[in-house]
Amino acid sequence: MKNLDRFIGQMLESARMVRGKDMSGATAVIQQALAQAGLATPQAHPAASAFARQPEFVDLNPAPDWSRSAGKRFVPPRPAARPSASAKAAPGRFIAGSHAGEAGSRRYKLYIPAKPAEGRRPLVVMLHGCTQNPDDFAVGTGMNALAEEFGFLVLYPEQDGRANHSHCWNWFEPGHQARDAGEPGILAGMTREVMREYDAEPSQVFVAGMSAGGAMAAVLGAEYPELFAAIGVHSGLPAGSARDMITGLQAMKKPGRGRSLREAVPVIVFHGDADHVVNQGNGEAVLKQFVGAHAGLRATPLHASETESTQGGRRATHRTWRDEEGRAMAEHWIVHGAGHTWAGGDAAGSHTDALGPNASREMLRFFLQR
Repeated sequence: MKNLDRFIGQMLESARMVRGKDMSGATAVIQQALAQAGLATPQAHPAASAFARQPEFVDLNPAPDWSRSAGKRFVPPRPAARPSASAKAAPGRFIAGSHAGEAGSRRYKLYIPAKPAEGRRPLVVMLHGCTQNPDDFAVGTGMNALAEEFGFLVLYPEQDGRANHSHCWNWFEPGHQARDAGEPGILAGMTREVMREYDAEPSQVFVAGMSAGGAMAAVLGAEYPELFAAIGVHSGLPAGSARDMITGLQAMKKPGRGRSLREAVPVIVFHGDADHVVNQGNGEAVLKQFVGAHAGLRATPLHASETESTQGGRRATHRTWRDEEGRAMAEHWIVHGAGHTWAGGDAAGSHTDALGPNASREMLRFFLQR
């Protein structure tokens, strides 16, 4: 408790420094606090930005003016991308675009398979984690190659650095947790726009994310059950688990309960049990949030089964909840020995672990059985 009190005090001190325009001092305090709390590795070069290598969110800035300007089309600059060799290896088109609506504006990348469509294609929305971008996330998850194999579209929304220094989705702020407002409104509007323009199948639209992206995927599943047929949360947190940056950082270390849901979509959760950035208890919390809503909607409870498997060099515990008709409504994968990384990912992307079950393929299997 003493360490937690010290951490909170440091965060409050950094906020005071920001209000006093001492940005460098605030950055130093945040960096020190994260390192002492075990949320970050100390920088080898003190002169480097405190945000440059952190997988966590650290955002002390208000939303940019352009994100609050309804109806104005703004194209924010794209951060530097990692070499996207794996993404380029897929034969389809990987195109850049932007969306502007009443809730705000964001850029995106969209993968369109080369394989001719036999009808309306499914659409998978992929939300990157902190410090990542669409190109990096596409490489690390290998989702474009799967899109080519199975014939679906992949939308990669991009967080802007002026909305969050670490390019994290702001899942922890109340202004970004509600329907038709903030980032959920932007992402839902972007999804609908891409659905219209590229003739996606409305009944097969899914969203998945990593870390902050996983937490935002949970928000979207909670707020837009009519839009998303299922969600995937990798190393993320339940919807409504924080009300500001401080409680968000607390939730990352000590999981709490998300808000109650009146309606829920099917959910698949992946989490490493050696994740020291986002505690694995958050994966359990996501399951409780969504499975609880399913149970409340049905007269009969969901039935759970558990299996142990070894895929790609890591052991994983896999639990499935099915309804009375045998349909999988929730899955939970605990990847033993894995940290804050995308399971079965490509090492060319950031925050990936080539070992373990392939999260991308398992999520896609879960999605497409709808």
